[in-house]
Amino acid sequence: MQELRFKATELLLREEWQESVQVYTQFINLCQDQISVKSHQNHPDPDLLTKLQKSLCLALSNRAEALSRLRDLTGALKDCDQALKIESTHFKSLVCKGKILLSLNRYSMALDCFKTAVLDPQASGNLETLNGYVQKCKKLEFQSRTGAFDLSDWILSGFRGKSPELAEYTGPVQIKRSELSGRGLFATKNIDAGTLLLVTKAIATERGILSSEDSCENARLVMWKNFVDKVVDSATMCERTHHLISTLSSGEDEDKLEAPEMSLFRPEAEEIGELNEKLDKVKILNVLDVNSLVEESVSAKVLGRNSDYYGVGLWVLASFINHSCNPNARRLHVGDHVLVHASRDVKAGEEITFAYFDVLSPLSKRNEMSKTWGFHCSCKRCKFEEEMCSKQEMKEIEIGLERGIDVGSAIFRLEEGMRRWMVRGRGKGYMRASFWAAYFEAYGSEKSVTRWGRRIPAVDIVVDSVAEAVGCDERVLKVFMQAFKGNGVSLVDMEKSLKLGRGVHGKVVKKQQALRSLLDFGTHDA
Repeated sequence: MQELRFKATELLLREEWQESVQVYTQFINLCQDQISVKSHQNHPDPDLLTKLQKSLCLALSNRAEALSRLRDLTGALKDCDQALKIESTHFKSLVCKGKILLSLNRYSMALDCFKTAVLDPQASGNLETLNGYVQKCKKLEFQSRTGAFDLSDWILSGFRGKSPELAEYTGPVQIKRSELSGRGLFATKNIDAGTLLLVTKAIATERGILSSEDSCENARLVMWKNFVDKVVDSATMCERTHHLISTLSSGEDEDKLEAPEMSLFRPEAEEIGELNEKLDKVKILNVLDVNSLVEESVSAKVLGRNSDYYGVGLWVLASFINHSCNPNARRLHVGDHVLVHASRDVKAGEEITFAYFDVLSPLSKRNEMSKTWGFHCSCKRCKFEEEMCSKQEMKEIEIGLERGIDVGSAIFRLEEGMRRWMVRGRGKGYMRASFWAAYFEAYGSEKSVTRWGRRIPAVDIVVDSVAEAVGCDERVLKVFMQAFKGNGVSLVDMEKSLKLGRGVHGKVVKKQQALRSLLDFGTHDA
């Protein structure tokens, strides 16, 4: 036993994790056998039993450390708990368990471990590190409970250094049956534009810079294979991860799938028991095909990323958000977390949706894009525009723009047509969003603005209607900012731009100077 213990410790120090686990397992089995034998003797030696118990406790703690390095978090937690049953305040086991719980986003339980460990005499040499863990747990627990995130300082620093540490957070949302597709995420109360809806950490991600050469497609395939392997490894090593992935659709029998309880996704969720079903790699592949989110330069634009940046990841709770061409939410990728916030006001009971593709496009192009995603969009906007597109004049305007007619003329005809057809409210926003490229070009040209003057609507009217219909977007905000740039921005215009900015970037940017920095960034972006 002593020889095994020395060998296991040596392997641990050399960071040969798999080998150390194997040797510690042999030692632990022998130790448990010895304890069982000695305990059943008529006159057991109490000192020997105590010594064996201490050896077992330390071995379990060390094996937990090795397992956690191998990302077998379920096994590591079991070993920590077994060690702590032997000695409830075992310093090394408390620290190891605290780190594992922190990585699993169970902040309160991790905090309890670190607080207890700090009281141990062994903590004196690691006090600064342990107090750092205590403060980190407190901060993340507060974020997770309140949703009080603030990226302002990071933005003002020019996104330097590591991305901020973020907690997982579930806001006023729930999963229910959706009229759009299968299951969806719904608001449980009225929500203002910019309000944070959820923050969730990826099960796995794969990222890189893709060149524009022919090798780009091959690079994507390699990234996809690496990504699949990472997800399978995570699901194999952690039962909770396996269970979360099992709640997602694999693209079949959507109507038979139950809507999971939101408590499952909260950081302090109860630990689940062992799953009866085996890990099905084919099913995971199908799940990833349906639920993975692409993290390209548009969704990560706030980070100032390279235009060739590409990433793919699995964020389980965000996977329940369906597409709509009149979305009410946007997502922002920060590190391995995705933050989802309302891009316009949302009513209680309304489904949370975001755009899978560019919704500032005509219906015909959106239909083409939805086909590549394997569905036909039947949202309110698409149904409305299907009726409008049957009008001959609408077809003529679209054909005219394709042939290069003056954009001011096209906008004038569209606005006159909407007046005759009695298009009101959000309908106008839908139509303007579909022909956004024409509005963008017209308002960006002094010649067009001078020529058409009051015959086309003012910038702020169009911006308001588009933002109300499909949520705000960097391009919509850019047009608004540029319209007033030459003449100086009034206080009213600045307040409106800040409000639009919160629809784009969310209320996690709390300081006005940080939001203004992002607004300036948006106006410089091509």
